[in-house]
Amino acid sequence: MNPNADQLWRGPRWALAVLLAVLGMLGPFSIDTYLPGFAGIAQSLGASSVEMQQTLSAYLFGFAFMNLFHGALADSFGRRPVVLWGIAMFTLASAGCALSQSIEHLVFFRALQGLSTGAGIVVSRAVIRDLYPPAQAQKVMSQVTIYFGVAPALAPIVGGWLFVHLGWHSIFWFLTAVGLVLWGTNYRFLPETLPPQDRQPFEVRHLMRGYWQLGSSPRFLLLALASGVPFNGMFLYVLSAPAFLGDLLALQPTQFFWFFMLTISGIMLGAWLSGRLAGKIAPKQQIRHGFVIMLVTALLNLAANLLFTAHVSWALFPIAVFAFGWALMVPVITLLVLDLYPERRGMASSLQAFIGSSANGVVAGVIAPLVMHSAPALAAVSLGMLCIGLLAWLYLHHRWPDIGRSVSGQ
Repeated sequence: MNPNADQLWRGPRWALAVLLAVLGMLGPFSIDTYLPGFAGIAQSLGASSVEMQQTLSAYLFGFAFMNLFHGALADSFGRRPVVLWGIAMFTLASAGCALSQSIEHLVFFRALQGLSTGAGIVVSRAVIRDLYPPAQAQKVMSQVTIYFGVAPALAPIVGGWLFVHLGWHSIFWFLTAVGLVLWGTNYRFLPETLPPQDRQPFEVRHLMRGYWQLGSSPRFLLLALASGVPFNGMFLYVLSAPAFLGDLLALQPTQFFWFFMLTISGIMLGAWLSGRLAGKIAPKQQIRHGFVIMLVTALLNLAANLLFTAHVSWALFPIAVFAFGWALMVPVITLLVLDLYPERRGMASSLQAFIGSSANGVVAGVIAPLVMHSAPALAAVSLGMLCIGLLAWLYLHHRWPDIGRSVSGQ
């Protein structure tokens, strides 16, 4: 924790949470905004549904790859430069998407977007832990998740309206404008929270030592799996939204927002409760509650889809409850990850994001295209993703029973 934290941010805690949430929302916003225009973009560029799906997987794999370096760069050069350069690159890539005349161009610029958007997510976690002790950090991280949830709920509404009235190019011009506003806002308000004396040398040998230290740590890897893979139980439905919502549930592009609104409401409610529980119950107990909620919901969702034909009147609600369980436990796991190696918080945040986003990329590029047209298959894969994370947590709990046992101090 920065010893001068009180002087670096004098405003209210919620204001910092809003600033960091806006940084983190670039990633999901870049996905959710253009999903309603999927069919229109494919028709305009003469692309198949598989090729359009690659615009998602290119973005996610770019996101995963660069996440290996955002945190290390932030540990070496400071938090602000990494954020500002990331937003600048995102803005230029968004303009490139808007100007694309072929599916190959769009895939390329989507990959550039993915390379840049992770900076905000990775660095914002490190900033929070730089400024606050554990219990307060959990509260701020929960607030970030709450505010962060507003953007993905609005994104498909904005994207659907822009697509219907102005065409698909306008979606990416809108993202370009968002990038310009975010760059100016963060240049003006984002504090530098990493003191010069705490910065790590940017040397290949030193970086490799850090990656080896984290990558060879069973506790780190199991925590990253426990938080990152279950997210795909919910994210699978986001990636499959054009087929799941449009084909299986017969919703129009302008109606996609119902799905996102319910899901994001679950995330926001779970994050709010996580913040309320900070410092009151043991972290491992909160994690257990989250996994129980997700497991019961995923089992009921699979049973319902096997017994009945998916219908909009009920098919969206299990995803929202699943999202609630995930948001309840993920701020706690994230703090456990960051506190394993305090001197390498940026790198730890990077590798945690890399593991999660690599799983996202595999789901987007391989799994989602195979199951998106079957509601029972979607439910079964969602349960499978949860089970991977659950098994990781159970093994971690068995091997290191003391982790997450004590209530975080104030």
